Amino acid sequence: MEPKKSTVSVLGEEYTIHYLNPEDDATLNHCQGYTDESTHEIVVRRDIADRDDPMNVSDWAAIRKATTRHEIVHAFFFESGLGCESDYAQNEELVDWIARQGPKLYRAWAEAGAL
Repeated sequence: MEPKKSTVSVLGEEYTIHYLNPEDDATLNHCQGYTDESTHEIVVRRDIADRDDPMNVSDWAAIRKATTRHEIVHAFFFESGLGCESDYAQNEELVDWIARQGPKLYRAWAEAGAL
C-alpha cells in the first residue's frame, strides 16, 4: 500500500503527494486524482472502500501508481509553464499516454545507455 503522504521533486519544486479517499477529499468522488499547482500538491485516490462500487478494479495498486504518474506529468507541465497556456498540457489523452508509456521509455533509454 502507498504511504499516506510523500513528496516528489518536479523541476526543483517539492510536490506533496497525498493518498486519500473520497471521505477525506470530496473531489475524489469525481476523479482518481488531481494536481493543484498553486499549492504544489497531488492528490490520488487511495483505494476503493466500497467493493460494490462500479469503479472498482482487480488491481487497485496498479491504478493508483498509474494515477500518480499521470498527476506527476501534469505537475511537470505546470512547472514548465505549460499548464494553462497550451492545449496539449491539459490534454488528458496525451498526459495519460506519457504516464502509461513513461516506464517503457525509461527502460528503453536505460537499455540504450541514453540516460
